[in-house]
Amino acid sequence: MSIKSDNWIIEQAEKNQLINPFEANQIREVDGNKIVSYGVSSYGYDVRCSNEFKIFTNTFSSVVDPKNFDSNSFVDVIADECIIPPNSFALARTIEYFKIPRSVLTLCLGKSTYARCGIIVNVTPLEPEWEGHVTLEFSNTTNLPAKIYANEGVAQMLFFESDDICKTSYKDRGGKYQGQTGVTLPKT
Repeated sequence: MSIKSDNWIIEQAEKNQLINPFEANQIREVDGNKIVSYGVSSYGYDVRCSNEFKIFTNTFSSVVDPKNFDSNSFVDVIADECIIPPNSFALARTIEYFKIPRSVLTLCLGKSTYARCGIIVNVTPLEPEWEGHVTLEFSNTTNLPAKIYANEGVAQMLFFESDDICKTSYKDRGGKYQGQTGVTLPKT
């Protein structure tokens, strides 16, 4: 299993719609304003955050239960910026829609710009033949409010191709998050 290069990412995006929309270059500036970069890098793809956010709240004193999740635990926000309260959490989604090939496993890591501010991005692996918008989990580990910018880079996807095709893919299993769009809450 090896990590895939910018050449492979570009080829797959053009041929198989691996990533849509796709940016073949690192974008660091928009309309003369510096932004947190997104697009193809040497061995990955930096994804953007959409303007749809779900910010964790304790307004209803709910218990966070992954088997019986209460959607009232979040406040929906559509904005160009999201302020995550201290020691709290927010969900968002990528602008990009992914179609992962059967021989590929994709891992996501947060960008250093956010990590150095105490903002951790968590995403579970994108399994072979999974497709959809990626739900991004942001944790604000600081005791101060933290800002996330929509339409800018927030995390990097790394693509690993196996030497052997898997027997059963995410699609074959009928995975519960297959084809997700929008910010997707936990499902049981």
